[in-house]
This record gives sequence, C-alpha cells and structure tokens, in this order.
Amino acid sequence: MSKKKKAPSNVLGETRKARHNYTISESMECGIVLKGTEVKSIKIGKFSFPDSFVEINNGEIFIKNLQITPYDFGNINNHSSDGVRKLLAHKMEINKLERKIIEKGFTLIPLKFYLKNGRVKVDVGVCKGKKMYDKRATIKEKDMKRDTERIFRVK
Repeated sequence: MSKKKKAPSNVLGETRKARHNYTISESMECGIVLKGTEVKSIKIGKFSFPDSFVEINNGEIFIKNLQITPYDFGNINNHSSDGVRKLLAHKMEINKLERKIIEKGFTLIPLKFYLKNGRVKVDVGVCKGKKMYDKRATIKEKDMKRDTERIFRVK
C-alpha cells in the first residue's frame, strides 16, 4: 500500500517570490534545529526569510540569513535574531542534493515553513534561476489564465 503524502496543515510562512525568480525542480522536507524561544517566535510568525538560502558544509545542511526576532516574553536566555541554523536530513538525501548543486548549478532555497506534529519543518527547494524572458513568459501565462477564467465566470 502506498502512503499519500499529506499537505502541510499549519503553514507559518511561504516565499511566493521564489516561485517567480526560480524554476523549482524538486523539494525536500527538513527539520530545523531551534532553541525554545526561537520555536515560540516562529509559531507566532515573527520571522523573515526573503533572502535566505541553504548551504551544504562537510555533509551537513545549514540555513543562512533566516531572521527570527527575539521572543517578547523571553528572559536573559533569549536567542540572537540572526544566525546560521542547522537543518536535519538523512545523509543520502544530503549527498544527492550536493551532487545536484555541484553538477548542474542548482541552488537550495527555503520555500515554506510549517508545523508537522508540533515540530517546525522547512520545505527546501532545489531551484535554478530564471532568465528575464522566462519570467515574462510566466507572467503572460498567468494573465492569459486569469482572463479565460474571467470570461467563463461572466457567462
């Protein structure tokens, strides 16, 4: 019996701009190593990741430029707002991603953050940058689709 992949129910944040700027070939779910106050800040939506990226160093995955604002009700042990955080994935998945990045020139970008069974997960996309004409073609397709839906809705 095959298991159906469940869609994330509690989406905390998503980068729509990544879908515009990059062609996403595949995505992978990763856990993230966080401290207590970081988890609380993320759960209430006090984080930002528009220019964050994922990097592989020594067989480990790290997310950089992820900004989590300090928790308002934290104490002196509150976390720093900007830093490098480790992502959790299997060794074989990391090796597969590393080969793709080296050979084909892809980049890793966090697409969305969500809760799964009370834990914060990151959806990391294997992406390749779009050229300007690709972006224009995507916008044109979106406009045409919207126009046809509008025509059928009116009638």
